[in-house]
Amino acid sequence: MRNEWSKGFNLKTDWITKNKKALLSPIGLFIGTLGICCIPITQSLISYPIKAQPTETFTKKSFVAEALARSGPAVVTLETQRRVIQGNSALPPGLLMDPYLQRFFGLQGMRRPRSRIERGQGSGVIFSSDGFVLTNAHVVEKTDRLMIGMSDNRRVPGRVVGQDSLTDLAVIQLEGSGPWPSAPLGNSDQLTVGDWAIAVGNPFGLENTVTLGIISNLNRNVSQLGISGKRFELIQTDAAINPGNSGGPLLNAKGEVIGINTLVRSGPGAGLGFAIPINRARAIAKQLVEKGRASHPMIGVSLSSLPSNNSNDFNFNEAGAMIRYVMPGSPADIGGLQVGDVIISVGGKEINSPRDVITAINRHGEGSPLMFEIRRSIQTLNLAITPIDMNSISNF
Repeated sequence: MRNEWSKGFNLKTDWITKNKKALLSPIGLFIGTLGICCIPITQSLISYPIKAQPTETFTKKSFVAEALARSGPAVVTLETQRRVIQGNSALPPGLLMDPYLQRFFGLQGMRRPRSRIERGQGSGVIFSSDGFVLTNAHVVEKTDRLMIGMSDNRRVPGRVVGQDSLTDLAVIQLEGSGPWPSAPLGNSDQLTVGDWAIAVGNPFGLENTVTLGIISNLNRNVSQLGISGKRFELIQTDAAINPGNSGGPLLNAKGEVIGINTLVRSGPGAGLGFAIPINRARAIAKQLVEKGRASHPMIGVSLSSLPSNNSNDFNFNEAGAMIRYVMPGSPADIGGLQVGDVIISVGGKEINSPRDVITAINRHGEGSPLMFEIRRSIQTLNLAITPIDMNSISNF
């Protein structure tokens, strides 16, 4: 080591002797000094190269990717076909095709009805390893032919097991041999505003589209959206839901299905989507699989919220729901409910709005008594009322 150092020192001394005149000039002196100072540094860099530190690699997937890996294989595409008859007459098509009947009824010149094939597309999710698919009723309504596209590119036929227009839910049975992937179902009663929401479906025919947002609101009444003739409450989300997403799943951060996408707000205020809570969908799907139809318990009353300000005419707190109409001969009428009564609890649970009454009746079901605590003037009464199926309403 000492010899190497001496050799290097002698090389520097010889170089200075040969370039003595150049070094005596100011510029030469500066350059020479700099060169002498840099020689050891350069030698050091050459002798002891600096090793590059390995860069850290990030391979962790996002929670969205992990959630999709859990439920994504169970998301399917629904391709529907229905025959639509077009014509300018309500008469039977055979009448218009017979020339003798045309002359007899004076129908000459009328165009024969034409038919066309109308194709549609929607989404669904397999919720059972038996091949049952949950989707929207409006997706499969009046469908003549139904094909299901799987995530592994298989296409299998399906048949509608049952559909319920009031809740806009339908169940399809896959035809063919499995095994079928299935998505885990979550608990929509445990949702809170601000939770992550992942919408999966096939908007505008773009398969396997995933969007991310949050739960914006819970228990959104469908009547607030200007929709009548339906009976369900919705999860509101800002995760993008577009035409073609209908029937697809809304997932939580764990990849569990917490809702079935059903509506999207268009026009002013666009950007809001709505899904049927999975707990409600699960109960309806069970009935559709077992009985082919869903029952909707009712007692036969019309309800409204209480006035915002109490007056001397009402001796009650603001919590509750007021009865505005009682259907004659209905369970409510038979059980003793009257117009003006205020329902303060159902089945032992406090009532804060008409929605709470409907939810309590739906969860209780039909055929067994349900206790109603009401306030009538200054009295508090407890009445047992047995809900019946809404389909029985024709009997009244």
